[in-house]
Amino acid sequence: MIPLRDDNPTQIVPVVTVGLIVLNVLVFLYQRSLGTAGAEVFIYQFGAIPAVIFGSQTLPSELVAIPASFSVFTGMFLHGGFMHLIGNMLYLWIFGNNIEDAMGHGRFVVFYLLTGVAASMAHFLTDLTSEIPTIGASGAIYGILGAYILLYPRAQVLVLIFLGFFIRVMYIPAGFVLGFYFVIQIFQGTLTFGQGGGGVAWFAHIGGFIAGLLLVGLFKQPTVRFFNQPHHHARRINRW
Repeated sequence: MIPLRDDNPTQIVPVVTVGLIVLNVLVFLYQRSLGTAGAEVFIYQFGAIPAVIFGSQTLPSELVAIPASFSVFTGMFLHGGFMHLIGNMLYLWIFGNNIEDAMGHGRFVVFYLLTGVAASMAHFLTDLTSEIPTIGASGAIYGILGAYILLYPRAQVLVLIFLGFFIRVMYIPAGFVLGFYFVIQIFQGTLTFGQGGGGVAWFAHIGGFIAGLLLVGLFKQPTVRFFNQPHHHARRINRW
């Protein structure tokens, strides 16, 4: 189930959401320009490595570019491939603009970074001695999803659903779509716990989502209510 857009328009221009997307894309393009070996070095320099952050390991001196604690922020802007980047930026574009609208530009920046850090910490706790760099914006984006499900559960999300040989495009309430995503993260995280997650930081997604649920009340503007009705609904389509 892939989201394509929602029917929840914004009242402000989402400059922070657009800026985050542009920044992530630019960092990825630079990363790709370094070549395979250079990109690997770049990821070890700026990715969040639990063992290094918590002091059980140290990086070789030639790989040290920033204090280890800073990598929980820089790692949020690195991606492992085009699909990793595109998937994260799609979710950020669809859902981030409404949360920025509900919080305002400045609060949204802080919220994004905090939920990203909380997501990283949730992942780190599964293995504090891991020497594998953690990268990607998905922890912060799941924070946005957690906020969205409390603010706009009745917004309609246009999703692409694959049903065997058929493809269906239909609107589904955001509460169901985002709740489904969260359940999948819990299932996959539990299934792969202790096995490295299969290369996916499932508990970062879970931690980010929960952080979004907990923090949205502190960051939303006072005039924004929980369980909002969207401003208007776009025309529904259900087609095969």
